[in-house]
Amino acid sequence: MSGYLALEHLLRRDRAIVVVGTIAVVALAWAYLASGAGMDTEMMADMPDMAPMPWTPLYAALLFAMWWVMMIAMMVPSAAPAILLFATIKRSQENTFGGAMQTWVFLAGYLLAWAGFSLVAVLAQWALERTGLLSMAMASTSASLGGTLLLAAGLYQFTPLKGACLRSCRSPLLFLSRYWQAGGAGALRMGLRHGSYCVGCCWFLMALLFVSGVMHLVWIIVIALYVAGEKLLPFGRWLSYAAGASLTLAGTIVLARAL
Repeated sequence: MSGYLALEHLLRRDRAIVVVGTIAVVALAWAYLASGAGMDTEMMADMPDMAPMPWTPLYAALLFAMWWVMMIAMMVPSAAPAILLFATIKRSQENTFGGAMQTWVFLAGYLLAWAGFSLVAVLAQWALERTGLLSMAMASTSASLGGTLLLAAGLYQFTPLKGACLRSCRSPLLFLSRYWQAGGAGALRMGLRHGSYCVGCCWFLMALLFVSGVMHLVWIIVIALYVAGEKLLPFGRWLSYAAGASLTLAGTIVLARAL
């Protein structure tokens, strides 16, 4: 009996480690963004029309860290159901502390997918800055570009790819039952696959940061809240359609004025 109680205590501690650790990761990410993510945000806000910073390897690495931490802050909360469900299944299968370790491996795979997106985002930012389409504040200087991004993001909300990715993100039990793999390597692959579905679901929404300003904290919060609602609320798919219609209308208006 005492051995059983000790095991129960260990499993409760296991759950607490996963929950508290996930909250800590998200909190640190938001704190990093709120501090400016290593950028001089006051100068960027005061002189938005200045030419962007010259690109160096250090600056590129700083931008990559900014994008990746931003994705962690915005996406991990909406992935929490899948992370906790994975931890629960691992505990029921193994009844060992190793379940918590494999949960962290699952989360690492998830974050690796968003690291790939962050790398693409940095390359896109470099290309836009070279063509003069981004300001010092990392926001679009072209109404045509802004309108195109809004319109494209809106239309993407209605595509089958968006729907398929969103279903996987909204149904962690279905995802885990379909793609379950044993062991640490399996946990990494599952996390990477789940993260890839989330990238497929939300990448166009993240591209909208180029319209408002990549480090515009209010818009980062708004998009993060929308993503959480889309994935976690019962009417999330209808919310997706509503956002698609609104973005399509906004993009059409912006493009019409630009032309």
